Amino acid sequence: MFKDFRQICRHRNFMTKSVFIASAEPFSGKSIVALGLINLLLAKAKKVGYFKPVINTTDTLEKDVHIHTILKHFDLPVSYENAFAFSRAEAMQLLETENRGALIDKIISRYKSLEDQNDFTLIEGSDFLGEGSAFEMGINATIAKNLNAPAIIVSSGKDKSIAQIINSAVSLYNSFVNHDIKVLGLVMNKVEADQCDDVYQLLKPQLPDNLMLSVIPAYKDLNSPTMQEILDAVEGKLLFGKSSLSNQVDNFITGAMQVPSFLKHLKPNVLIVTPGDRGDIIVASLQANLSASYPRVAGIVLTANVEPEEPITKLIEGLDTVVPIIAVSTGTFETINRIGNIQSRIAPDNKKKIQLAIDTFNKHVDTEKLLDSMVTYQPDGMTPYMFLHQLGKRAKSSVKHIVLPEGNDDRILKAAARLAEQGMVRLTLLGDEAAVSSSFKRLGLTANMDAISVIDPIQSSWYEEFAETLCALRKSKNMALDTARDLMTDVSYFGTMMVYKGLADGMVSGANHTTQHTIRPALQFVKTKPGTSIVSSVFFMCLPDRVCVFGDCAVNPNPNAEELAEIAINSADSSRNFGIEPLVAMLSYSSGSSGEGEQVEKVRKATAIVKQKRPDLKIEGPIQYDAAVDLSVGRQKLPDSLVAGRASVLIFPDLNTGNNTYKAVQRETGALAVGPMLQGLNKPVNDLSRGCTVEDIYNTVIITAIQAQELDASNHQAQTFSL
Repeated sequence: MFKDFRQICRHRNFMTKSVFIASAEPFSGKSIVALGLINLLLAKAKKVGYFKPVINTTDTLEKDVHIHTILKHFDLPVSYENAFAFSRAEAMQLLETENRGALIDKIISRYKSLEDQNDFTLIEGSDFLGEGSAFEMGINATIAKNLNAPAIIVSSGKDKSIAQIINSAVSLYNSFVNHDIKVLGLVMNKVEADQCDDVYQLLKPQLPDNLMLSVIPAYKDLNSPTMQEILDAVEGKLLFGKSSLSNQVDNFITGAMQVPSFLKHLKPNVLIVTPGDRGDIIVASLQANLSASYPRVAGIVLTANVEPEEPITKLIEGLDTVVPIIAVSTGTFETINRIGNIQSRIAPDNKKKIQLAIDTFNKHVDTEKLLDSMVTYQPDGMTPYMFLHQLGKRAKSSVKHIVLPEGNDDRILKAAARLAEQGMVRLTLLGDEAAVSSSFKRLGLTANMDAISVIDPIQSSWYEEFAETLCALRKSKNMALDTARDLMTDVSYFGTMMVYKGLADGMVSGANHTTQHTIRPALQFVKTKPGTSIVSSVFFMCLPDRVCVFGDCAVNPNPNAEELAEIAINSADSSRNFGIEPLVAMLSYSSGSSGEGEQVEKVRKATAIVKQKRPDLKIEGPIQYDAAVDLSVGRQKLPDSLVAGRASVLIFPDLNTGNNTYKAVQRETGALAVGPMLQGLNKPVNDLSRGCTVEDIYNTVIITAIQAQELDASNHQAQTFSL
């Protein structure tokens, strides 16, 4: 009915393609809202722009940290130079010469160029830092008004009573309303945890019902500086620990007492400030950091222009792990004052803090209500951000229990902590409980242990039962009970048996095991679905502008025509289950009837089998890769095809072709390859690459949880049908 975004906007009586984030004070935490909102918008719109009319730097050649962070993290299609209009100094000069019109004209012009190039543009107000901050409230409201942008306003509760929080929030809201600006949401940030409920209950009746109100508690992890920020602030000299400058500092103490008393005052992620000649404090700090009995040390600052003596330096150089050690020329008192005045910013390379900001936004902001009040373009197809956003949403809709056998792998633990914190899944890690707990601490991870359990297979009360079950299942293979007991000490067998017995909904393994080691137990007793003869895999390839399904790139070396047809059917069904309309391309080195040869004939026969078994599927084959994905090439080679140039499911003729192609596409385009996801098993068991990243593990666990949801839904449907 409506052809474009503007028509939808006019029909629904909304402002067009933007939203303005504003505050009325410095360090309000609006960066949390900006990061979270862009992440949310990228799940709904193909192109999202970012614009900050006035940046805080005094020189346009000095990069604004927040612009740099957002553009780099989200890889937005906006150059740094086009993401702002004025430096603070330039804006102040125009205002002082009463040339406000020139200021607004350039801002509108710069914004309009972004608006034309993007489906939605996030506009962020100024930071209220430095001289001239008094003008900013009025100028921000003026900019929002002139850009026809509705607002989300952010207010800080730091160091305020409840009454002060309420008054400042209502005053800020009224200020924007008085400028005739539509306010979509009000975010109260950095509120003390014990004040949050009272603030919400007292503030809600004073605001319109359709206004999105969120109260975000103060998060130490977001406000705590890194050692890099401390190094910059104290203008120090880094002596050791360059690789750990991302360490977060939550507390700091002065090492001016005797060692026994000093050790009693250590807290997690502590920074120790001590004169450089206190070798005893330095050694005690480093030893405490290595000890499982004391909390993690973030770093050490040595004051008074004194560096450690040669024996202490030699000792430090011999350690495998060294926290950052910084020497400064200032005295201890002045150094502590400098550190205490640091206001942490979210830097482009601090991925942990960026992700925490996004997770905080998703946890505390009513995104559904916010989206209801905004207009976002709904493009055809599935973009990567849409895909990943939908995965997370689906996983949370019915939380499943996934077992991760490799609890001794740091990547697994990092992914597990993030998954648990976001409430995506319940997890069981296999391994020694003390070792896993120690690893969490060593990695600086605060895991939600309500969502994570740890089981040592040999010590488990299930061990003997699992061995007996395996022995019975493999009776036809003459398996002895002692052999079954030995196998149950293997985490892959133990984890798979948890899935088989319904004690977990799925398993993800392979970070430090082979594919065969991961899959073998599942093939032995989980087995394939009825009517399925082959286990295969797919990758969800998140390309810059779309998501495709690649299969089989991980399991079957050289499937015959019947197996290839089954892989295609299962891959198409997987595609549809994950929200991608399947247009299936059976890939070969020729298109249509132009080629001959054994491999082409195999693909041609497999295509015919799929058409006979599943006439509902749109399929083309044999077809070359370029004809499958490039519309102009597809029209030239197969002008009557419904799939050519538009394929969303690409089936490779053999493992050699598939594995090399997915890796080439991934490396050359920067695409995110989510998977492999195994298909055809009775219950979800998925394999990881031994070179997998934390992000790979995170996504694969979510996919496994969704597979478990699909299995529950199909079982329920089957039971209903039988009744």
